[in-house]
Amino acid sequence: MKKVYLYFANGLFLEAKSFGASGTSVGEIVFNTSMSGYQEIVTDPSYAGQFVTFTMPEIGIVGTNEQDMESRGAFCKGILVKRYNDTPSNFRSQESLSEFLERHGVMGITEIDTRYLTKMVRQEGAMMMVASTEVSQKEELQKILQSSPHIQEINYIDEVSTKEPYLHDKGFFDFEEMDYTKPQTKKKILAVDFGIKRNILNGLVQAGLLVEVIPNDFDPKSVIERYKQGEIGGVFLSNGPGDPAVLEKEVASIKELMSAGVPLFAICLGHQLLALAHGYPTYKLKFGHHGGNHPVKNLLSGEVEITAQNHNYSVPDEIEEIAEVTYRNLFDGTIEGLKYKEGVIYSVQHHPEASPGPKEASSIFKIFAKIACGERI
Repeated sequence: MKKVYLYFANGLFLEAKSFGASGTSVGEIVFNTSMSGYQEIVTDPSYAGQFVTFTMPEIGIVGTNEQDMESRGAFCKGILVKRYNDTPSNFRSQESLSEFLERHGVMGITEIDTRYLTKMVRQEGAMMMVASTEVSQKEELQKILQSSPHIQEINYIDEVSTKEPYLHDKGFFDFEEMDYTKPQTKKKILAVDFGIKRNILNGLVQAGLLVEVIPNDFDPKSVIERYKQGEIGGVFLSNGPGDPAVLEKEVASIKELMSAGVPLFAICLGHQLLALAHGYPTYKLKFGHHGGNHPVKNLLSGEVEITAQNHNYSVPDEIEEIAEVTYRNLFDGTIEGLKYKEGVIYSVQHHPEASPGPKEASSIFKIFAKIACGERI
């Protein structure tokens, strides 16, 4: 392993060991509390521009494989782990994590106190950092960081979104058959790709929807016409990376869909974009919610659901003026779900596809499937 040097926006300078890709990389540090599923996290496009600190100390033991990919690649800047295991011990493994990261150009950083870093981020908030296997001087790293754009200034959506539309017709992975299910679909919907996770698509199909994935720069007029003609039953707005306030073009397109009465369902970034489209600005959380074990309360049923989360932004409580809050986060009380009073518009902040995580929140997909098929709920 090469030496790697880290410099943080608060002035902290550290030395560690590297695996995966070499080089120099700048991004925002966050921490994730999941106990498993590191490949799903690394390949979640919502982490574009970020370094992910894992609170789980042992990472790498199950290797990587094609089935656990959440997208076509890995978009995070790097991962920080306490101990990296380079010898996979899993019958599904096709490649070690180090080989996987190197192939995708993502840095791995190990032999570092991740508990200390987690506490630092929790106390001081998410911050920018630079990591390098090429530059070892603190002052040089400081210059690199100061001259680099902040994550809030970068539109990562154009990087992670698909360039061409495509159909998705596979459901959840069946571990007994070791293949994806092919549920019968009743209605087609469009899914706008802001950085969509594969298992979200699987969840939509599992609920009975044929999904056509379209780029983030879609033509809203064309979508509206397809809805009016009965070709599609609604539009899904996906998760994705970065500051939603940067996406003015996408917000304008969503406003057109809303004004035309197109049924909308959204997760994570899509949930935030809907708030912006209604005129309610989002705000940045101190260190965000990242993990596969976050409890939220379903205010409609009174049940508590354990969810997967990955977001740095939240919608304001003032949005209750125009929407009913359907879910609340039990860690900090932030809004986790909305049902708008006008139009057929639902959204959740958490990830009901839950990979990694339990499956109890996946009923949300069935609700949207009923809406898309014209059923009352």
